[in-house]
Amino acid sequence: MLMVKPWKFIKFKQFKIKILVIILLFICLGESVEAATAPDISKEDITSYIEMIFQNRNKAILTEDIELIESIYDIDTQYGAWAFEYEIRKMKYIRNWAEKQGVKFIDINPKVVVKSIKGNNSNISVYLLCSTEYKYVYEDQPDIGNMSRIGTYHNLQLVNKNGIWVIAKEWYKDPFGDSLNLENIKASSIKAYILTQNQRDYSGLSSRRIAAVNYANQYCGAASEEQYGYKYNKKYRDYNPMGGDCANFASQILYEGGKFKKTSGWNYDGSGATGPWLNADKFKRYMVNSGRASVIAYGSYDQVYKASFKLLPGDFVAYEKKGDINHISVVSGADSKGYSLVTCHNSDRNNVPWDLGWSNKDIKFWLVRVHY
Repeated sequence: MLMVKPWKFIKFKQFKIKILVIILLFICLGESVEAATAPDISKEDITSYIEMIFQNRNKAILTEDIELIESIYDIDTQYGAWAFEYEIRKMKYIRNWAEKQGVKFIDINPKVVVKSIKGNNSNISVYLLCSTEYKYVYEDQPDIGNMSRIGTYHNLQLVNKNGIWVIAKEWYKDPFGDSLNLENIKASSIKAYILTQNQRDYSGLSSRRIAAVNYANQYCGAASEEQYGYKYNKKYRDYNPMGGDCANFASQILYEGGKFKKTSGWNYDGSGATGPWLNADKFKRYMVNSGRASVIAYGSYDQVYKASFKLLPGDFVAYEKKGDINHISVVSGADSKGYSLVTCHNSDRNNVPWDLGWSNKDIKFWLVRVHY
């Protein structure tokens, strides 16, 4: 007969109790966020609890439940109040963008991967990545789902306040933070035009364009699928700490996937990279001036959104602020209305509508055809 040592039985029983606590939190609390009260909080407990916080926050964004968002933060502290106020701005922006687009967001689902934890039972600092799926449908296509994925990296401080874990400080590079204003967009006419469009047929894409998109999908970091480990290609240096990795990633897509040959001006090797490989403005100028690409349209959103339906997977969009191009995204598909989707680094995006998060009136767009 198999004998079980008493200490193993006790340990297993404690484990079951912890799991029961987490389950009861989900079942009994509904829309509120409660504390994990076990004396020793494991990485698994923290991951589950943070995921619950993020799920509640996303649910509140969908339902515009400001009280639920507020309950997640320690608004008595300056950093906590700032984090709360930012989420309210983001909630309003998502609503306004959806109205402009003629869509309804039906689910925002986070996948949390905790990288490190420091602290005690009253104060915890966590570094994590979150891969979030945004699902939406068009008003006249309620049965056709569309899905985009956004990856973010968070430095999070949780405090136990009166028995409840709340966010006292949070920093992350949010793609919505690049632009949260839609007041100058003529939403009604744009929406009417978008809703008249149809799904696009990409069956005739060249093998080089398809390979470029496959590379983009695999190496878009925290926005990629779980099977790829939420990682960049380790063959290349991550330039995010030096100011941004978007042009580096776009260059990789064209070289590794699209099979464009390196040149003396556009190059990466063990000693580093040239400006057109790394810098967004120089990347756009190199691609156009070399004849490897040509401009489809340039201007404000109002001026180019119709032309965006001409973009093909493997083309790119350059984003200009105050005369300087500071971001590059590669087109990786289109949604059920043929609206172009992009994939990029910094912040990590995978098949995200090309203008989502870029709506300030002073932003101009370069829509660029790449000649494969």
